[in-house]
Amino acid sequence: MTSAHAEIPQNKQGHAGTTEVEALTVAVNDSFNTTLESLKDLVSIPGIAWASFDPKELDRSAEAVAALVKATGMDDVRILRCDKADGTPGGPAVVARRPAAEGKPTILLYAHHDVQPPGDSSLWNSEPFVAEEREGRLYGRGAADDKAGIMAHLAAYSAVTKVLGDGFGLGVTFFFEGEEEAGSPTFRTFLEEHQELLRADVIVVADSSNWKVGVPALTTSLRGLVDGTFEVRVLDHAVHSGMFGGPVLDAPTLISRLIATLHDDDGNVAVDGLVARDDVAVDLAEEDYRADASVLDGVKLAGSGTIASRLWTKPALSIIGMDVPSVDVASNTLIPAARAKFSMRLAPGQDPDLAMEALKAHLESHAPFGAKVTFTPGERGNAFSTDTSSAAAKVALWALGESWGVQPVEMGIGGSIPFISDLTDLYPDVQILVTGVEDPDSRAHSANESLHIGDFRHAVLAEALMLARLNAEGLGD
Repeated sequence: MTSAHAEIPQNKQGHAGTTEVEALTVAVNDSFNTTLESLKDLVSIPGIAWASFDPKELDRSAEAVAALVKATGMDDVRILRCDKADGTPGGPAVVARRPAAEGKPTILLYAHHDVQPPGDSSLWNSEPFVAEEREGRLYGRGAADDKAGIMAHLAAYSAVTKVLGDGFGLGVTFFFEGEEEAGSPTFRTFLEEHQELLRADVIVVADSSNWKVGVPALTTSLRGLVDGTFEVRVLDHAVHSGMFGGPVLDAPTLISRLIATLHDDDGNVAVDGLVARDDVAVDLAEEDYRADASVLDGVKLAGSGTIASRLWTKPALSIIGMDVPSVDVASNTLIPAARAKFSMRLAPGQDPDLAMEALKAHLESHAPFGAKVTFTPGERGNAFSTDTSSAAAKVALWALGESWGVQPVEMGIGGSIPFISDLTDLYPDVQILVTGVEDPDSRAHSANESLHIGDFRHAVLAEALMLARLNAEGLGD
């Protein structure tokens, strides 16, 4: 047995009772190889919710997940979907429900089975849809984001029901979405249509990261998001660059000048009116951030304040795509128009609508040389922050520390999970916990996505401990 598969040591101490903790540890260890093989099988299914990919694979992914849920002993297992605004079907979600015993709370366990496209296959060191173990990690598209989240939920539930038997009265609902990587286009409609089916006292969203390998974390904040496009136009049509060049600048040059106004000389976002704070409780070492983000030697980091605040509680604005002629097909012409797509992450407390308006006003007021700027808003999503003094958060932090054997970190995440605001809208009294199985080197959405196998095992045990303690103690008054 390799070190990546090393079993979690027993004889842990905790509120769930020493005997119970040891029994759950044994149950997780005994079934872990089966859990890992099931994860590998899921990775082999290229279920992608984008319109340009075969929807049959997404259906196959949902069917495979449903079969795994049924194997845990749940009887009420359904594959459900809603139509998008244009009438086309949304991604298939797997929903399963075990009612709570009298006086027991209900917990909803969320993850998603759809994955990102693999991208350029030449950048992968192994086939993206063939799970491969190397040096203690499992490689493959979806191995971390988020099929490991599904397997952590299922394996934890299986361990608890095996150990506690009839003594387990906690209500459990599985909700495994099938279109998260496509922006969850039917999520709100799905919640509204199945509001009572999905109602819970606690929701665990297993789609985040840990602090680093060997150190768990509870995600306490997520940034919001707005995106869209803007076009800069200077000519009605392309003209010869030699005959007309000089008195007028081409659109690629002018859009570059406009983009340059979005940050100040230090790299801070220069859009007026955005929320920004520098009040995080923990920080990242610059050398750790540079290594995790693969920053090249000599590249100066942007912005001011702590590294963590720049990642979690301040806005970040990126240009993620541009429409200009490629070098290979370029001709000697003045380009009349150029278009860029932006992605702006928002600090907790920022209204996404106000942020969108602020960016629109900035771009229009900074149009270089009087160029015509056309702004087209896209998606928007709220930020998230949680109260770690809640009963569920305290249980989660205890369980993480018990499983890993080290103090967990309460950390923010620079990314966004916009659908969480839909959950809080429809279930205002629910306690939401954001956990995950990733680490800074998981490379979700990128080539060579991977999962640390040892931390995956810890994540399974932590959730099993959390379920057992919620079953024993509930949520208090």
